[in-house]
Amino acid sequence: MDALKIGDPAGAVPEDFTRAEDPFALFAAWMREAEAAEPEDPNAMALATADADGLPDVRIVLLKGWDAQGFVFYTNRDSAKGTELAQNPQAALVLHWKSLRRQVRVRGPVSPVTAAEADAYFASRHPQSRLGAHASRQSRPLADRATLVAEVADLAARYENEPIPRPEYWTGFRIAPLAIEFWQNGDYRLHDRVRFTRAGAGWERARLYP
Repeated sequence: MDALKIGDPAGAVPEDFTRAEDPFALFAAWMREAEAAEPEDPNAMALATADADGLPDVRIVLLKGWDAQGFVFYTNRDSAKGTELAQNPQAALVLHWKSLRRQVRVRGPVSPVTAAEADAYFASRHPQSRLGAHASRQSRPLADRATLVAEVADLAARYENEPIPRPEYWTGFRIAPLAIEFWQNGDYRLHDRVRFTRAGAGWERARLYP
């Protein structure tokens, strides 16, 4: 195994990705290729959480930001995943790019983003999406669609000439990776896998059997 520091060395990713030294540089390169190749939502990811009893739950969300500190998504804090993260602040994610025959897996502890980060992202959303965040009591029972549509209409009238504020319960979460694994499909199931595992301020890299 190789002990590595985050971002050292920075720069190009080798053609053989299993020899990459910086997992974030490799992720950036793969994400750029996914953005060029995937027809819809290259940032779609399966997010797995678990409740206080350890019962797992998984759903598709969108990756909305990432850097050396971690991978960020946004949600209603009172939703099922928000409640689960309050009880058990750990998560795992996987991005699967079928057209590229690749996937990336991440797991680690989760913490809320700052209020400033959440405000900035919320302000960048389409106004209808901001209204939807106010109207939706996410994960709770809804009598019918008409009820939700009416609530959105009422909010649109209320905020017609005013900024739409971020609801206090709507925020972001950051997964700080303890491990990042890159997988690329190979013929006859001879896939290529490399896993970076957090080791102090750096990473240890290991190639894995498929």
